[in-house]
Amino acid sequence: MKEIIYNYDYLSEEDITSVVVRIKALIINDDCIYIGNENNIFQFPGGHLEEGETFKECLKREILEETGIVILDSDITEPFMKVTYFNKDWPEVGQNRKSEIYYYIIKTNKKPDLTKTKYTEHEKEGNFKIEEVPVKDAIDVIKKNMPSNPRNKVISPDMIYALDEYLNRFAN
Repeated sequence: MKEIIYNYDYLSEEDITSVVVRIKALIINDDCIYIGNENNIFQFPGGHLEEGETFKECLKREILEETGIVILDSDITEPFMKVTYFNKDWPEVGQNRKSEIYYYIIKTNKKPDLTKTKYTEHEKEGNFKIEEVPVKDAIDVIKKNMPSNPRNKVISPDMIYALDEYLNRFAN
């Protein structure tokens, strides 16, 4: 598994006051990938691991909530990439957060089913939608979208790393 660590403040594990785990999926259907778009912030489907939840349970729940696609345990392999952020004074001064993001590949022939989605109020307010993008064009699409929202400066590079890793190691 490829690992990327961002630790610009040189925090140690002992400095960390909270840990957040997120699960993200590159959902591949034939030659396309599904990308979430909320206020021109691109992201792969996924979200926070809830208390007592396994990675597989989180992945299945988040994919269903955001795409309406039901995946099975047999559709899930091990994560292929992990990104870790060490953030000093986040979310407030005196608190240091470690965020771990695990990336999975889900290959499916299923299409999004918006009748099964369960968007949060935040996603509804941000006009969240799932876009289908040819895998071969996805990196360029993400790069072209980066200037449309300042939050893309953080999220988009990791998406590009994940896509590049997928294309170089797993794509046919």
